[in-house]
Amino acid sequence: MKIKSKLSSKRIKEPWAFLKTLLALILVALCLVAANWQYERGVARHAKNFDIEANTAKPTISLEELLETENLKDNEWRTISIQGSFLKQNEVLLRNRYNSEGKYGYQYLTLFQSLDKQFWIDRGWVKAGATALERPALPVTPSEEIEIIGRVRLDSSLPRGSFFALPAAGNLISSWNLKSKVETEDFYIDLISGEGVTPDTPAELPELSDGPHMAYALQWIFFAGLIIYARILIRRR
Repeated sequence: MKIKSKLSSKRIKEPWAFLKTLLALILVALCLVAANWQYERGVARHAKNFDIEANTAKPTISLEELLETENLKDNEWRTISIQGSFLKQNEVLLRNRYNSEGKYGYQYLTLFQSLDKQFWIDRGWVKAGATALERPALPVTPSEEIEIIGRVRLDSSLPRGSFFALPAAGNLISSWNLKSKVETEDFYIDLISGEGVTPDTPAELPELSDGPHMAYALQWIFFAGLIIYARILIRRR
């Protein structure tokens, strides 16, 4: 009886206890890093949505006013009225674009000149040809000077990544300029309307939603708590 009581009073050592605890702490730290990353993304997206809502509600500006701006980002997404002419010989088709109905096509851009300045005009989505080699039907480009209404856009607001068949880094406007061998301003314009050039499928504003980032941040914190709880259970067993 004495021997049995002595054996039962001894604590059984957990094998590899230190390594298990270290692994748990590393996993918890990774979860917290991921939670913070999602939180920061959520904050940044909320701030961007606020800027878009605020700037789209501001009055229409002229090209002169835009060019006088020290920081173009202050006027990103604002409506702008411009008078000038298209340079039809310079155009760009961005591949792998889909409309709201999920149809495949291109984003069509044409160079525009106003006040001795050149910049790209995003003329909206166009349907792809019947085959990959067939050129899509493009809208008519007037040769005379016209007035257009558009939306100021910067390179930073463009989608990136291989899905869009565009460079993952660098200035995308520069890549268009390099392809067409031209020099332009550091902004482009989403065409909203214009005499004879109003797009059938204009470029849309991004969805003004904060997205799931905050929920994902809480999810990672929950995972960290599960890891701690699992380690305690293993230790107790």
